[in-house]
Amino acid sequence: MASATPALNATVADVTRRIRERSAERRALYEARMADQHRRGVHRGELSCGNLAHGFAACGAEDKDALKLMNAANLGIISAYNDMLSAHQPLETFPETIKAAARAMGGTAQFAGGVPAMCDGVTQGQPGMELSLFSRDVIAMATAVGLSHNMFDAALYLGVCDKIVPGLFIAAARFGHLPAMFVPAGPMPSGLPNKEKARIRQLFAEGKASREDLLEAESASYHSPGTCTFYGTANSNQLMMEMMGLHLPGTSFVNPGTEMREVLTRFATEQAIRNTEPGGTYRPFYRQIDERAIVNAVVGLLASGGSTNHTLHLIAMAAAAGITLTWDDFTELSAVTPSLMRVYPNGQADINHFQAAGGMSYLFRELIGAGLIHADLPTVFGTDLTAYTREPFLEEGRLAWREGPVESLDTEVLRGVDDPFAPTGGLTVLDGNLGRGVIKVSAVAPEHRLVEAPVRLFEDQNDLKAAFEAGELDRDVIAVVRFQGPKANGMPELHKLTPYLGVLQDRGYRVALVTDGRMSGASGKVPAAIHMSPEALDGGPLAKLRDGDVVRLDADSGRLEVKLDAQAWAARERRVGELASHHVGLGRELFAGFRHLAMRGEQGASVFGGFEADDLAHQAGQIHDEDA
Repeated sequence: MASATPALNATVADVTRRIRERSAERRALYEARMADQHRRGVHRGELSCGNLAHGFAACGAEDKDALKLMNAANLGIISAYNDMLSAHQPLETFPETIKAAARAMGGTAQFAGGVPAMCDGVTQGQPGMELSLFSRDVIAMATAVGLSHNMFDAALYLGVCDKIVPGLFIAAARFGHLPAMFVPAGPMPSGLPNKEKARIRQLFAEGKASREDLLEAESASYHSPGTCTFYGTANSNQLMMEMMGLHLPGTSFVNPGTEMREVLTRFATEQAIRNTEPGGTYRPFYRQIDERAIVNAVVGLLASGGSTNHTLHLIAMAAAAGITLTWDDFTELSAVTPSLMRVYPNGQADINHFQAAGGMSYLFRELIGAGLIHADLPTVFGTDLTAYTREPFLEEGRLAWREGPVESLDTEVLRGVDDPFAPTGGLTVLDGNLGRGVIKVSAVAPEHRLVEAPVRLFEDQNDLKAAFEAGELDRDVIAVVRFQGPKANGMPELHKLTPYLGVLQDRGYRVALVTDGRMSGASGKVPAAIHMSPEALDGGPLAKLRDGDVVRLDADSGRLEVKLDAQAWAARERRVGELASHHVGLGRELFAGFRHLAMRGEQGASVFGGFEADDLAHQAGQIHDEDA
């Protein structure tokens, strides 16, 4: 562990200060609510005898006796387990491991509730993808239902993938009086190299590989229990949880089914009990997660070249904790955060290679040493983040943490701040007369970051595929896929389009994508302006575009503009999208209320409103409509 913590980078300090100042009122209201909930009772002592009898009726005699005594910690388990999805299948055995570890500590654990876990890899390009983003908020609500029984002294959150961890985090924030421990399952072992997988996908898009070839390649890539090994939203989730001190040190990327994974899960249970009031040291979520933790998560995301989905999720997550985070904060932090990781799609290695090269302990050492994160943050481990330069080892079956490597073991995958892959984090905000959006450039070659070309408009991603196959896109082109925002159709990912646009770029054309939808956490080599806000359905400028309009996308200067004079552009009427077919089928009709309530992408695309921000507006008389 470092003997002294370097001074905080000036920009990081300034961004943190401004977040704290702009959030002051809503954060104070959030903290007051959490403190009040704590005073009203965080455990079973507040329940009547009838309530309590229902709460432990199904328990075994040993657990029932412990629950009656009231002086031992009871943990609530929230799990995203299902046996279809590889990332969550390993969680099947976790509850029994947790219950046994809790009993050994003199406590108890109960399975409080399950939450849905859908996979964007399964729904990519399919109607079900239009429920994907909203599943985040469903997960938060389902977690709240599980924890609402007020039987618990702390909560363990078991989840891994795209919307699951952000949804669990949002709920953990609203139950912030409870100590929280996030318990991951880990990535699957490495399979088919990413470069080969991408090559076969592109050949299939060109009609040069069969569907059988494609299925064989995909099956060799995603081949066993565990998280997909590319660096998309799922693995970005794990990295960010560790950056905020919600994981044990070094636990994010340990493979499932290993002795280390099992031992870490047991230790997480033991530590969760220690973090409760009955356990002796009360460490509630709301005292741990503040603006420093959010800044750490953003910096970790930027340094690692993580998923663009978190420009939505982190804003919604921060709001749940009474913190106002903006896209401009991402841009400012990106300007001073060096790119330290090259994991697919930013390179050819996978997350297991990152772990072997030095992993989280090395990343923490570099970011703390450069003053780029808040090392003084309290953690579930009971220390500050300086302890996270250590990594876990087994010594005769028992956990021991030792200092991690001081040098990268593979500089093609992981580097230090003195020799980064790039001087900035590779994520920026685009602004201009087409609205505001974000772009990830860490995987985009410098010569492809400026594109000026006529647009081709699409309102369904399948139409772009058809145009590609008909040869209609064999030219310099900016493909605009609009009416894909949260109010329109739930803001689906459009990763299905990446191979087609990649082929055009490889043919020598200047190509870009502009959309009010999302791209995958595996966004790749084609420049993509995403999350455009306001969305086309919500008065956004994308609805004004016409086929053939010339648009300029300049990722380096952060500008996105249609080349029309201001008067002509202002006079242009907006098109109304044809969306009826996106609102029914595969359960989409059940989410009409979500589409109606959804906030803009720049506000996190949440259906929950602004939490304390809305309450403060009511108090100030700024909102008069009781349904607002």
